[in-house]
Amino acid sequence: MSVEGSVWGSESSHPSMWIYTLASEQLRVRVTNFGARLVSIEAPDRHGVMGDVVLGYDLPEQYIRDQTTYLGASIGRYANRIAGGAFILDGEAFHLDRNRDGNTLHGGTQGFHRRMWSPRPTTSGVEFTLESEDGDMGFPGNLRISVHFTLDGDRLQIDYTASSDKSTVINLTNHAYFNLGGDGCATIEGHELLLNADYFTPVGPGLIPTGAISSVAETPFDFNRMQPIGRRINQPSEQLVRAGGYDHNWVLQEGNQQLREAAVVYEPLSGRTLTVATTEPGIQFNSGNSLNGSCVGRRNVPYTRRRSLCLETQHFPDSPNHPDFPSTVLRTDEVFRSTTTYTFSAH
Repeated sequence: MSVEGSVWGSESSHPSMWIYTLASEQLRVRVTNFGARLVSIEAPDRHGVMGDVVLGYDLPEQYIRDQTTYLGASIGRYANRIAGGAFILDGEAFHLDRNRDGNTLHGGTQGFHRRMWSPRPTTSGVEFTLESEDGDMGFPGNLRISVHFTLDGDRLQIDYTASSDKSTVINLTNHAYFNLGGDGCATIEGHELLLNADYFTPVGPGLIPTGAISSVAETPFDFNRMQPIGRRINQPSEQLVRAGGYDHNWVLQEGNQQLREAAVVYEPLSGRTLTVATTEPGIQFNSGNSLNGSCVGRRNVPYTRRRSLCLETQHFPDSPNHPDFPSTVLRTDEVFRSTTTYTFSAH
């Protein structure tokens, strides 16, 4: 296991932008402090040939210019959506930066994905820290956040911690776009997916949860047995039509905040498998519906519709406005902790 870091790009134009390479015998992972984001994950296929299994750019300037896709970024203060950009906490109304259809998405226009985090190399990875001041994007409390990437053989682990001097809400995740075929060159509809979830949260206009928790049984949302993503993605289900495919939160089977398997993805041509485990109660599966080719990534590959999938481990969208959802409130005497792991294999 090795960790190497260097200034990324021109020091005159981006003096505080760094890139770090974490390398084990099985994986090579690159991360940057801009957005505390994953830049690349190189993993072997069944023949031992390395390929990059997440979408990304070659140059730091491309990440800075891209304000729409969140490639590989750490997301906060609140991952996913908050309806109307508003919520009430302890009787006080808070109004947030609204940046998508009148709602707040991924923390607002200047969410954590747009910040330069402070990096600190560790023995097996890199820790990024950020301080978000009281009122940042409308959220209460001075918040201190840490996102720690560590690599152990074939497993990449992300640990999140946060504390606040005022009661606030928080929901952190990583927004990696995966394509296990490598380099985002083909659709992910042939990837096979398993989700350990019996329920999901249906959405209404703006992809805001309705508040219902619905069974996946006998619907296109049942992935309790591994099957191709494209098998039912174009069925005339109202939920699929509304999202243009899959872009929903699945309610993970109970784990009492312990690390447990949430999802498994298999790509038949390469033989690569990704297993996602998490302490979070939900996972947002997004089938890359909104990519339209305007972003051109590594090897000059246009990132078009359904060239990738996201598996965002999280609390539920719009939880501050749904008291029946798992709480996202962080009190002053508490420390927010969350862990997600990504384990790669090939056969």
